[in-house]
Amino acid sequence: MLMPSPQRRRRDRRYRRKRRTWRTFVAALIALVMVPVVITGGVALYLEHRLTGQINRIDDVFTGLSSRPAKPTGAAASGVNVLLLGTDRRSDAPTTGEDATAPTWLPGAQRSDAIMILHIDSDRRGASVVSIPRDSWVPIPGHGMGKINAAFSYGGPSLAVRTVEQLTDVRIDHLAVVDWDGFRRLTDALGGVTLDIPETVHDSYRDITWTAGRQRLDGDQALDYVGQRAGLPGGDLDRIHRQQYFLRTLLDDTLTQELVRSPKKAYRILDVLTRNLSIDSEWSVSGMRSLLLSLRHLRSADIEYLTVPLTGTGMEGSQSVVHLDARRGQQMWDALDDDEVSDWLLTHQDSAVPVKVS
Repeated sequence: MLMPSPQRRRRDRRYRRKRRTWRTFVAALIALVMVPVVITGGVALYLEHRLTGQINRIDDVFTGLSSRPAKPTGAAASGVNVLLLGTDRRSDAPTTGEDATAPTWLPGAQRSDAIMILHIDSDRRGASVVSIPRDSWVPIPGHGMGKINAAFSYGGPSLAVRTVEQLTDVRIDHLAVVDWDGFRRLTDALGGVTLDIPETVHDSYRDITWTAGRQRLDGDQALDYVGQRAGLPGGDLDRIHRQQYFLRTLLDDTLTQELVRSPKKAYRILDVLTRNLSIDSEWSVSGMRSLLLSLRHLRSADIEYLTVPLTGTGMEGSQSVVHLDARRGQQMWDALDDDEVSDWLLTHQDSAVPVKVS
């Protein structure tokens, strides 16, 4: 067997050294790419675990609901509907959020003080917030006619969802509930909100005077602001306008702007929301995160705020109630299902929240 020449042996050694060097370089390059991925993935898993651990879940919200509205098909099939409830439970302990030590619902203990449907369009570039007056006179399954806010008192979150779905023929995908304490904490956690109060008004119930002009409100002040009825010409309807004005300003100043600046802000927002809201058990943190990130192109100008069409107020026995306009209401709910609320509002401006709120 012939031995390689010295020149051949030197060439082979140089080739092996080059190959080892190249393999080392490739391995280092892979490491540089993969380490951040592994770290980021690990951090994401940790953050998701942390967020999951601080959520107060509401079980069986959709369990047993029958004859539910169908989801839209076609271009509007990916729309999302979230029922937002603010409750008036008088409790010494929080009933919603991570600090909740009292049940979210006890039969007869509280009603839903604010009722809104948040609809997010399929393309994630439009959204609508529709308020339903708490005194709306509607059918409550199993209880006959009553004020819509009584559904939560009679049967908790599940009956509230069923009542809203029966009224609107809109399928609710998720539920979020906040009590007074949660609302206060949520506002403070987001740094408060600056509101423009158009004219000075006095709340005789709380002996608070709201002076015209821009004011920065903390959680306690915000709670007083959205809860006022006395001294407002439209009573409860003006109260609804205040609630939507507050929400619009909060989304504009905090949530939307933070998402525009950096999608990474989504974690901070999720942290605040999951600490202070109670949500249905079927809504995962990953689902919330994906939905929030999908809204990064949504601008505040593309969010519509409106109240379900009304025919007026009246009396049912000894109860002062709000009567809904069934025909126009169904047109609006159909438009919502089809991602066409903006078009519907062009000819129904009386349902839109005024630019200036008392």
